[in-house]
Amino acid sequence: MGQGYPRLLGDIGGTNARWAWVAQAGDPLSDVSVRPCLEHASPADAARDYLARHGHPAPEWIAIGVATPVTGDHVQLTNRAWSFSITGLQRALGAQRCLVINDFTALALSLPLLGDAELRAVGDDTARSAARQSEPLALIGPGTGLGISGLLPIAGGWPISSEGGHATLAPADDEEATLIAVLRRRFGHVSAERALSGQGLVNLYEAVCALDGRAARKLESADVTRAALDASDVQCVRAVRLFSGLLGNVAGNLALTLCARGGLYIGGGIVPRLGAAFDDAHFRARFEHKGRFASYLQAIPAWVITASTPALLAADRALSRWPA
Repeated sequence: MGQGYPRLLGDIGGTNARWAWVAQAGDPLSDVSVRPCLEHASPADAARDYLARHGHPAPEWIAIGVATPVTGDHVQLTNRAWSFSITGLQRALGAQRCLVINDFTALALSLPLLGDAELRAVGDDTARSAARQSEPLALIGPGTGLGISGLLPIAGGWPISSEGGHATLAPADDEEATLIAVLRRRFGHVSAERALSGQGLVNLYEAVCALDGRAARKLESADVTRAALDASDVQCVRAVRLFSGLLGNVAGNLALTLCARGGLYIGGGIVPRLGAAFDDAHFRARFEHKGRFASYLQAIPAWVITASTPALLAADRALSRWPA
């Protein structure tokens, strides 16, 4: 078919691998698939399984977003025991080109493309979309890990590669300082990801139990979410509220760092699953709680990304953004 088509697009996180196919220029994504990473031994195995399931030939070009820094040919996922060579993956799949970038770098590329129906406002969004094309955008996403990125308004939108999720988590009040002290005794260094991720939600629950003098139950993040939603466990409710406040604090720091007047976007799988347990008002209050710069942050809109495949669309866009 030529000119980089057909294309295989991927989005590999710590839990799931998402794939899609673009047969030719101008076509929408097709055969979108989400499979647990545990089903396969490597990205090459996962990709071959996807191609076989859908009867696709070898792709001409491949673009994959991965939940880890990409600093050379060797890629090691942060929260999954997968490692691979980019050139080796290209050879294994018979492609002419294979682009591998950080998953949140890819997701940042998609932000200007998102429509109103693919976003849910967090608080007042009267600043809305006018600034999305002319001002920096900030992106944060709790999932298996904590992704952070942004998009600068240069060269049609330039994404930022970041590992900010591993920066030190700072408390904003005495309760958080006490909680982080519990986590520090356990982990030594307490990064934002230690609290703002799937496992982070469990870490918060266990720390709250320790502070309350209660034995923590063996829970997964989904269990903590369910118990918070139905208010059946006081410690789970408190853990989710702490999660909301800490996320607001970190997101506000990110918006200040990037001067993200175009808006703050929340990606990842955790916040959409929290639903009503995610306190928008609490998040927003903590997002804006920056002393002399509170009014600056009050003017920055925030949205939860509700689109199902934005990172796959962004992977396709990245192939055109970065020439071979």
